[in-house]
Amino acid sequence: MTLDVAVIGGGQAGLAAGYFLRRTGLTFAILDDGTAPGGAWGHAWESLTLFSPAQWSSLPGWAMTPPADGGYPPRDEVLAYLAAYEARYALPVRRPVRVAAVHRAAEGLRLEGADLTARAVISATGTWSHPFIPDIPGRDVFRGAQCHSAQYRRPEDFAGQRVLVVGGGNSGAQILAELSRHAAEVTWVTERPPVFLPDDVDGRVLFERATARWQAQREGRPPPEALGGLGNIVAVPPVREARARGVFDRSLRGFARLEADAAVWADGTRIPADAILWCTGFRPALGHLAPLGVLDAEGQVAVGPDGRAVAEPRLWLLGYGDWTGMASATLAGVTRAAREAVQGVVRALA
Repeated sequence: MTLDVAVIGGGQAGLAAGYFLRRTGLTFAILDDGTAPGGAWGHAWESLTLFSPAQWSSLPGWAMTPPADGGYPPRDEVLAYLAAYEARYALPVRRPVRVAAVHRAAEGLRLEGADLTARAVISATGTWSHPFIPDIPGRDVFRGAQCHSAQYRRPEDFAGQRVLVVGGGNSGAQILAELSRHAAEVTWVTERPPVFLPDDVDGRVLFERATARWQAQREGRPPPEALGGLGNIVAVPPVREARARGVFDRSLRGFARLEADAAVWADGTRIPADAILWCTGFRPALGHLAPLGVLDAEGQVAVGPDGRAVAEPRLWLLGYGDWTGMASATLAGVTRAAREAVQGVVRALA
């Protein structure tokens, strides 16, 4: 089968692309390797909440309904919104379909595992399936449990244990906050001192600053002074509550190595541990693009302003981070990047 466009990934970026593709008249399909709507949100820990209000966390065309308590939307409400969004716009999602590889073909790009060829491909597979854990000496000899935030579900699983939480971003802070009520002892390990944003700053302000940077970049002006980035910690209610208990009063810089039952610092400090929770981020999940030879040493792809791959003009990338559009890895920020990517596809196929 040959289509005009194939979107690889059925999460928030894939749905946003589908919204704009619906308005073009092009034939397209969204290929999702999951068994249910929601993309990465279906794999997130149970208590995860957004750090922006609902009206600032919506995909194009349809606003998310704010929670009854007026707070930040929890994971399950985001999942329900994405499933309803997919149905509302009758987006042609096929699942479960795992695209193992993308190959060049005379008539377009052939998607191995999907039994189709497309004149253009939008890769929107995100990062969740490619968690990053630093290569710390001794990681293979540590006998305790090791869990990345991508696999973490609930704090009760670590009740009574001595846990190292590694990572100073929002995931590390939110997970540390709830673990502190269940684990016997929690030690926070961060690469650098964690940065907490003021209580009146949330995702709305960060997105506004990202937009200002994007506008300045396009107009050739100096960017505005940085207030903070998406890696800085937003004081959502669980974080504020834990802060009041002193949970975040102390964090240690990175340890030098691991032993069978402990982490060891360069100065000889040794902290016993039963488990390590790696809140150390993700890398773009782009292994399916390897046959095209477009990946650089960092595992990214050189792209133009609309996300079009420099080395393969039939390929667009969407939602992997600022390099594919400012704030494009967020619910609020993906709209602009998706619009520009689809406009680029339309121009290329015209």
